[in-house]
Amino acid sequence: MERILYFFFIVLFTPLLSLAGGDTTTIPLNRQVFHDKIKAEQRRADRADGKQDGVIRVSSNPEINSEVSDAIFRKINVLRNDIEIDSQLATNNDKIRYLRYVEYLVRDFTNSWRSHRFAPALAPMLVDNFTEVMFADINGESMAPLIQKVPYEVGLINSEIFSENAGFKECQKILFLKFCKLHPDKILANIYPYIDELFADSLVLEAFNNNPSQVYSYAQSINSPQGKLIRRNTDKRIKTIVQLSGLQERALFYFPFLDDLINGRQTMENIAKFAGKSDSNYDSVGYYKLLVNTEMTYYPRLVSGDTPIAMLGSDGLLDMLQRKAIQHFITPINELHENPNPAIRFKAIEPLNAQDLYYMMVLGENEIYTSSYKYSFDRMMKELGPDPHGDSLLLLVNFDHFKKFIKMAAGYNKLDTFLRSMPDKSEILMQAFVSNLEKSGTLEDAVDVADSYGSITDTTLQKSMLANIEANEQRCIKNGNDRGKKIYNLLKTIFLSADEKNGIDLSKEIGIPPVYTVNYDYLADDSGRIIEQVFFYGDKDGKMSYNGFLTSFPRSDWQITQKKEWIEIKSIKGKPIWIFANLPLDNETDKDADAQKDLIDYLNDQGLSPTIVIHRGHSYHLPYTIKQLPDNAKIIMLGSCGGYQNLKKILQEAPDANIISTKQTGAMDVNKPIIDALDNTLRNGNNIDWRLMWSGLESYFDKAPRELRETFEDYIPPQKNLGALFIKAYSRGGEDFE
Repeated sequence: MERILYFFFIVLFTPLLSLAGGDTTTIPLNRQVFHDKIKAEQRRADRADGKQDGVIRVSSNPEINSEVSDAIFRKINVLRNDIEIDSQLATNNDKIRYLRYVEYLVRDFTNSWRSHRFAPALAPMLVDNFTEVMFADINGESMAPLIQKVPYEVGLINSEIFSENAGFKECQKILFLKFCKLHPDKILANIYPYIDELFADSLVLEAFNNNPSQVYSYAQSINSPQGKLIRRNTDKRIKTIVQLSGLQERALFYFPFLDDLINGRQTMENIAKFAGKSDSNYDSVGYYKLLVNTEMTYYPRLVSGDTPIAMLGSDGLLDMLQRKAIQHFITPINELHENPNPAIRFKAIEPLNAQDLYYMMVLGENEIYTSSYKYSFDRMMKELGPDPHGDSLLLLVNFDHFKKFIKMAAGYNKLDTFLRSMPDKSEILMQAFVSNLEKSGTLEDAVDVADSYGSITDTTLQKSMLANIEANEQRCIKNGNDRGKKIYNLLKTIFLSADEKNGIDLSKEIGIPPVYTVNYDYLADDSGRIIEQVFFYGDKDGKMSYNGFLTSFPRSDWQITQKKEWIEIKSIKGKPIWIFANLPLDNETDKDADAQKDLIDYLNDQGLSPTIVIHRGHSYHLPYTIKQLPDNAKIIMLGSCGGYQNLKKILQEAPDANIISTKQTGAMDVNKPIIDALDNTLRNGNNIDWRLMWSGLESYFDKAPRELRETFEDYIPPQKNLGALFIKAYSRGGEDFE
């Protein structure tokens, strides 16, 4: 269908293509080389998706791909022709200059797309804006008004190409202000050239509203340009930051309470009793409890639209609460997971009450181990007294993060226990769980609902959730709420598809790639090869994982070639599977990061586009893998991935990905059988059937020791990763999913 749509464009615009291609316009030999360079960049853009076929695939939506292809092929060819016939470009050098600009445009499009600095669906706007700027430049006019009206990424590429235009300096200011709206966390790091501009003081407030700690960091540098800019500001909030910057130690411990400090509801002396002056007199439990109590006080204001200062953002209340929950409680009990004595393993959480444990669990979603969660949950219920009432706890915390709490309870098979503690109100709670999803600023709540359904085994509860989803869909239809109608319709369709008896094909129903199967040809490039990339990190565990990884490739079936920074593994029997993995070099000096970058550059230069990506490293390495994901990836396997933010980021980089994730840290002894099953299935020329593959893995791990079997049970195959399916479905057609 996609090819048909594109050839429709070809037929429709045949006269223009013929003219632009030079068939009717004579190109002097001394300029032919510059046209050839543009054509070379067009071919490079074409093969950037892994296939040289006249279609630039940047999305699962064929219409978007056709529009992008039209922009990079037809519109660029029209530009080449326009330059040749423009009488205002009187000299050979004039024409060469603008032909070079067109070459830079296509080159920068491809480079920025491949490095994830540019949304490729913007290609038509990029080329159209370039065209306008080019003719303005030819006429001696400023490009500033034209750069003002386009998104930052488009304006940045085009303004840099036309850096000799009279409006270039004004464009730099325009683009900086656009940049600040997109990246308020980077305002102060980049404001130096604009400190004397009229907008500089207001940008300090923007930086403060996003993250007060960045203002604090620069305020400490009294004599720096940024420090002087901050200290001249007369806003009361900024003055309080300046006061805190005078503290030589532990000032960041005060940031979560900035709202109360400014309004006199809290004193620095009271906070100091818990924060201490050093680690030696720091009361970690008391400080955490102070954070919890402040969160419980602030949250009702947040719901009403009155966001307390420094509640959100880096070093804000929520960020600090999460970090301290992980640092002081989750990490200690996780690290003792092999200790059989609960009194020793869980000693760290003994001082915590029910609400303290509640926040520890919901904010530690991506870190807490299964056994750690289950014990903490049971202790939380015990802290509620001999006759625990779950609704009392939720009222105490103002229902803060309650949808995340329900999702986690379902995932760890504790939801029934919690609902039994409030029998008269459990149905009301579950109705609230799925209600008003359209009102949230993000899709996180909807993703939590999707993931919860995938974890619930109680058929009565499943039916109740589905009925509530359908009721909310009807409510949104009645109210004319398109966002809500879409959210609930997708959830309903995905939930129904989870039962094979319903016979729902998600590919046909909601336009996403197949969920249960992945065909070999879908993964292969135009040479029939499947390219796989593995990310390793150079810490102790990473080196161990790498050594175990190599045992999966017997020399009878695979050829292994080691380069300076990576290893190449190619099948010598069966179908061509090419695997590239960076060496786990010293991560203290970023040699592993350099190896990853150099490997990616090599793959790009060779026209090799990985469709399978595997992350082998701790969760704190995951953001670095996500940033480098090829958008053509169709299968991604990661450890410790289940959180919404990670799923969202992964699918932003690779929108068609089938994701294998785990609720806790990935284990080498589990990863290896999964990867072996994946690679050998494809090497044998078979399509991937996730249900069949997972059934085989379940049989394998049924015979494994209990601890290994339980670890495997925390892995989520693509067809059960309902949250990822929902994000993928919602974002089809190029729509943003926040």
